[in-house]
Amino acid sequence: MNTVTLPLANVRCMRCVNKIRDAISLLPQTQIIDINTEQLTITNDTPLSPLFDAVTALGYQVGYHYQLPLSGLSCGRCVAKIEQALTERHDIAHFNISKQLADVSGSISEQALTDLIVKLGYQVVTNSQQHSYEFSLTGLSCGKCVAKLTTVLTQDNIKIITIDKNNLSVITSLTASEIIALVTSAGYQAIAITQSQPKTLIDQDLVPEPEPEITAPAQGEATQLLLSGLTCASCVASVEKAIKTVDGVDSVNVNLAERTALIYGQASPQAIITAIEQAGYGAEQSEDDQSRRLRQQQQNQQTVKTHMRNAMIALGLGVPMMAWGIFGGSMIIDSTASQISWGIVGLITLALLVTAGKDFYINSWKAFRHHRATMDTLVALGTGAAWLFSMAVVIAPTMFPIAARHVYFEASAMIIGLITLGHALEARARSRTSKALERLIDLQPQTAIVVENGQDIERPLSEVIAGMTLRLKPGAKVAVDGYVIDGNSYIDESMLTGEPLAVHKKTGDHVRAGTINQQGSLLFKAEHIGSDTMLARIIQLVRQAQSSKPALARLADTISSIFVPSVMIIAILTAMAWYYFGPQPASVYMLVAATTVLIIACPCALGLATPMSVTVGVGRAAELGILIKDAEAMQQAASIDTVVLDKTGTLTEGKPQVVDYKIYNALTREQLIQLAASLEQGSEHPLANAIVESAHQQQLALYSHNNFNAYAGLGVSGTIEQQQLLLGNTKFMLQNEINISHAEADFDFIASQGATPVYLAQNGILAGIIGISDPLRDDSLSAVKRMQNMGLNVVMLTGDSIKTAHVIAAKLGISDVVADVLPDGKAAQITLLQQQGKRVAMVGDGINDAPALALAEVGIAMGSGTDVAIESAQFTLMRHSLHGVADALELSKATLRNIKENLFGAFIYNTLGIPIAAGVLFPLTGTLLSPVIAGAAMALSSITVVSNANRLRLFKPSQSHQEK
Repeated sequence: MNTVTLPLANVRCMRCVNKIRDAISLLPQTQIIDINTEQLTITNDTPLSPLFDAVTALGYQVGYHYQLPLSGLSCGRCVAKIEQALTERHDIAHFNISKQLADVSGSISEQALTDLIVKLGYQVVTNSQQHSYEFSLTGLSCGKCVAKLTTVLTQDNIKIITIDKNNLSVITSLTASEIIALVTSAGYQAIAITQSQPKTLIDQDLVPEPEPEITAPAQGEATQLLLSGLTCASCVASVEKAIKTVDGVDSVNVNLAERTALIYGQASPQAIITAIEQAGYGAEQSEDDQSRRLRQQQQNQQTVKTHMRNAMIALGLGVPMMAWGIFGGSMIIDSTASQISWGIVGLITLALLVTAGKDFYINSWKAFRHHRATMDTLVALGTGAAWLFSMAVVIAPTMFPIAARHVYFEASAMIIGLITLGHALEARARSRTSKALERLIDLQPQTAIVVENGQDIERPLSEVIAGMTLRLKPGAKVAVDGYVIDGNSYIDESMLTGEPLAVHKKTGDHVRAGTINQQGSLLFKAEHIGSDTMLARIIQLVRQAQSSKPALARLADTISSIFVPSVMIIAILTAMAWYYFGPQPASVYMLVAATTVLIIACPCALGLATPMSVTVGVGRAAELGILIKDAEAMQQAASIDTVVLDKTGTLTEGKPQVVDYKIYNALTREQLIQLAASLEQGSEHPLANAIVESAHQQQLALYSHNNFNAYAGLGVSGTIEQQQLLLGNTKFMLQNEINISHAEADFDFIASQGATPVYLAQNGILAGIIGISDPLRDDSLSAVKRMQNMGLNVVMLTGDSIKTAHVIAAKLGISDVVADVLPDGKAAQITLLQQQGKRVAMVGDGINDAPALALAEVGIAMGSGTDVAIESAQFTLMRHSLHGVADALELSKATLRNIKENLFGAFIYNTLGIPIAAGVLFPLTGTLLSPVIAGAAMALSSITVVSNANRLRLFKPSQSHQEK
């Protein structure tokens, strides 16, 4: 007999230990020496696979797990040679061998496994030769894209672990940059997230949390900086370019609307700040949300105050001068007196330019030093040219013909004043865009009541640690995530989920930071604190989504990067055209036209068009209980025409109950339920839970079982009290040659009631049918009708029987039903719809939904679903209502429409404004557009874009939550 010690994972209590002990006691020639929550020691003289299967079937992990990269295997015979050697060993439970990788579980040590492979004539690639990489993918919009990239990466030196539209995980001897180059060659983009060594032990992070986690997209360590000095889209491009030059930066998103930069990678914040400052801009880091928010508010208030002051000074000088000219005053230098008086005005205007307008000139000089042009460059050139021309006329009027001795000091002052006033109004409107995020931050209380030695002590939130017992009084906000240990009350969770009805909380239920206790007092145990709370994760997710860019934004960035230099060229060409071909005085027409082109073409509106809409749209989604991973998902969601709905837990409550039964032998109802529940104990399937719960309600004792096996999408089998049992669907019975012909009428009757019939066979003979019903959600019918009214094709996709599925579908008015689908078939159905030209949104909540969620154009996970489903989706609904799906799609369409409106307005403004400024209407009207009017129009365009984006804050779904 061999003595073996194995590690255990996911074993949380002695109840779990006892379940494992009972299961192993049924295995032949296996004896437990010692067992606790961390490890198991046994003596045995048989292969380990039965033990691994028995423990795994209970939902726990046991033993060691290795993924060793291989080299030297050239064909299937090499693989078979290793497989044969592993089969002969009792210390190996399971294995999967390919030419690139050995995936092995058992009690064997890594060194012994390596030696075994080497003795067979092959090599185990060391960690220095091969690595595991994870990448974030962009540009993949459907299953065809995934298939195309898979084909490109199918090489001998690359082992693909996982691949979907958003993520790629490989084990390879290539470098990360070489993998990125391969992805780029396929027409997509990849960003390296992590690099790790192959796993050699069961990972403790595989232990599931007691409740699903909402996690932000994993793209390495995220750093957020507050920026200053940004004025337009070309500034954004310059800052992003500067940050990308820093070693360790994987990706960066600069948000012009919020003046922030979100950087992913391992680079130090100080190195990034230095790079930004060297590029001519300012940056600073705030560690926590409160200080970041306070600093942003201070910056914005100071910006508005400074701009308003400078605008009033500039307009105070410019308006009287312009009024003088409008009401008949002479602005021509025709005498010594006028020369002296306008010279004094020129010096006063110069003082204005170097005070109220100094930022334009300082920023344009910085841009010039870094070989770039920005909005400030255009303003500085325009106002500077007008002042210099005017001073030249004042100093040497005889050098100009009489008609050309006009001064334009009022133009310089008015342009500075109007543009600065526009910046002030824009900053004031922009401050409203992050109200949703600020409201989320406000939900976090700053103190908590800690119970210590029977005493209630109020402590700062920073002093609360996991495991502390906290008291929640009526009307108070929950300070941290935790679970109730005493008391019951109703908690208002609307601020997180968008669900208006308070939720009843009792012992064992989870409470989340930021929610409000309505009545009653609760004692709860702190579980997640600080940045680990769901509220903190939601805030981070919203912030990252607001900083992301859809494809439309990338198009606008590309245009903006070449826009300012192009405008300068157009201004020069305009000046030359007027000088050589325009009427006299040519110098005056040349100056006015060139200056007006420079002023009117500032790309502020173009740079603000997309980030303003995204920031407001993502924030509004958070208020409605919809979490969005990135702006690209919103653009995809706006074009969805087909919504695929999982049934269990999505259309239904996800809490099935036993509602009917039929018996075909001598068993009683209690015995039928007792046997089925004994077989299903330990299973996590919703139908299994319903059977076990029914047994508990009837206080039926459950038998221990052995030889348990689960068959995905079919059923389970095992031995109880020396009886071989099979529990599952029709396919499972037919595969095991169980005669069910005499039960078909009962099966059909149960299915016709909307329940799911499950067969139980005893020793090869049908013993009975158990009918399990999962009631529809109250709002499923109205939500489905609402989506259909939106013009969406609604499809129900389920692994349930065809008859049951059609009954449920009929109740909901769904005509397109795909039933009796195995878990791996759900993704295939998504691909089939995509091949028909459909743009698909998949809605689900289970592990078996994850591949389909990842494959669809848009994956929408119910917030109460599993971590895997939530990670695979682009949208997560915090409230468990299908109306959230319709809300998400409506809001996505509204946001994309708003972005297009902003971009259209910005493009049309510049497309029409530049030719008019250049003088195309002069032959018809005989006048040129004034630089002053151009400055006002430029400021107005930015204000219009910001105001239009803020309309999204007023977005309301087509059906209110109260109607649901």
